[in-house]
Amino acid sequence: MEISLRETQAPDLPIFWEHLTDPEMQHMAAATRKYHYDRGHFDQYWAKVRSDTARLLRTVLADGVVAGHAVVAGSPSEREVSYVIGRAHWGRGIASQALAELIELEGTRPLHATAAADNAGSIRVLEKCGFVMTGRSRHFARARGQEIDVVHLTLN
Repeated sequence: MEISLRETQAPDLPIFWEHLTDPEMQHMAAATRKYHYDRGHFDQYWAKVRSDTARLLRTVLADGVVAGHAVVAGSPSEREVSYVIGRAHWGRGIASQALAELIELEGTRPLHATAAADNAGSIRVLEKCGFVMTGRSRHFARARGQEIDVVHLTLN
C-alpha cells in the first residue's frame, strides 16, 4: 500500500467530517471538541486551520484514497502532532507511515503528543515514530463523559 501526504483540499473536508463524527473514533481518541459534533463549528474550525500558516496540515492518502489527516501546530517551543485516520483504514500501518512522513517534514524539535492512556494503538504509533512517554495527567473526555488518564509523549 502506498501512503502519502499532500496539501489538504476542500473536497477532503466532508471525509474528515465523517472521520471526526464516528462515535467509535471519538471514544477511542476521547479528546473531542465542539467541531466533532456540529457541522457549523466544524466548517469554522477547518477554515481557521487551513488559513493558519503556522500549522503543518496534510491529508493522508492510502493508495490515492483520503484516509485521514495529520497536523503539527503550536508555538515553536510547544509544537504538537495530532492525526486522525478513518476507522475503515485502522490496523494497516497507515498512521505510523503518515506520522513518520509528517515529522520528517517538520524540522522543529521537540515535538509533543498526547493520547488517552487506554488508546494503545495511538501510543504504539507514536512510539514507533520515536516518541517517548514523558508524563501523565487527567483530563475530562467529552466523548466519554468523564475524566480519563492521558499520557504525554515527546520526540527530541
